[in-house]
Amino acid sequence: MESESVSIDYLGPLQRSKSLITRVKWLAYRHLFKKNYYSWAEPFVYRDYARQISQKLSHSDADLVLCPENAMLIAGLQANRPLVLWTDAPLGSLIDYYPYLSNLCSETKKKIYALEKAALENCQLIILVSDWAAQEAIKLYNLQPEKVRVIPRGANIRGDRTTEEIHHLIDSRPQNLCKLLFIGVDWIRKGGNIALEVTQELNKQGFPTELSIVGCQPMSKDPLPSFVKVYGFIDRSQRSGEQKIQELLGATHFFILPTQAETFGIVLSEANAFGVPCLTTNIGGIPTIIKDGLNGQKFSHQAEISDYCKYITSVMNNYDQYKQLALSAFEQYQSRLSWSVGCQQAKKLLQKLIT
Repeated sequence: MESESVSIDYLGPLQRSKSLITRVKWLAYRHLFKKNYYSWAEPFVYRDYARQISQKLSHSDADLVLCPENAMLIAGLQANRPLVLWTDAPLGSLIDYYPYLSNLCSETKKKIYALEKAALENCQLIILVSDWAAQEAIKLYNLQPEKVRVIPRGANIRGDRTTEEIHHLIDSRPQNLCKLLFIGVDWIRKGGNIALEVTQELNKQGFPTELSIVGCQPMSKDPLPSFVKVYGFIDRSQRSGEQKIQELLGATHFFILPTQAETFGIVLSEANAFGVPCLTTNIGGIPTIIKDGLNGQKFSHQAEISDYCKYITSVMNNYDQYKQLALSAFEQYQSRLSWSVGCQQAKKLLQKLIT
């Protein structure tokens, strides 16, 4: 936003309230009832956050308040100026969808819905990153549709590549070896096992394929074959780590993420930023990013391994088609999936709100 000439006051850091009662509740729910309990959903916690923010706001002449994540922080806030939430998805839609919000005790469930409803009602504008998230928010909390807007998050990649550079990257990829890249910390939820099976099946069919794995160690009973390369966790906050990720992205043919639960998937946009088409699943917020035939292909989360293999071999066997798809993926990044585009759209909405 600052690159779009938006001046920002940062209202932080904030301190989290603690209570002996919530510690006792956590122990009781975990050990007696085998349920998850979260103290951050307690009203006294988010009300204290609101108090801290209000104090900081009293010394700010900002025209509006933008919360870029986590509705909990603004559930009890009366800002006396427009309040905007920009987040990936409503927490309510993630209950029993994401592992950390599964097996919740009924008390925490009710309080999450209550705090989020209060936060969304406080907002004059709610920006969500996908059509799926917007629809979920409207349905869960009976929001007015005109209050909700969709702006995808941009790729968290340093530097901008030119079309000429992307052409060079695409041309430098080998035609006699298909390179796949998987990035994910959660091997099972992100579908790493599926990516591995796809790679094994392609090689079994006599179609040379290599899989690079970043972010985790594969969960496999058998020794990994030589065509699987494991890089483990790469720290992108370090320049060397960022360079390694960019090197891997630039050299790969397809980014593969057969995820089983996903609110968005910024890494898909990042792959497109290097002219890399994505193979992923048709769930959550992913359809807002990936458009079949333009920047990748979506599959059912119950798709067969053969479905992935047929698509990959079909495109790779017509390499001109692959090159067109890869270039189109970069064009989708430039037109829809960069922070520059997203922040320009957000700035227009914010200006309209304050004028």
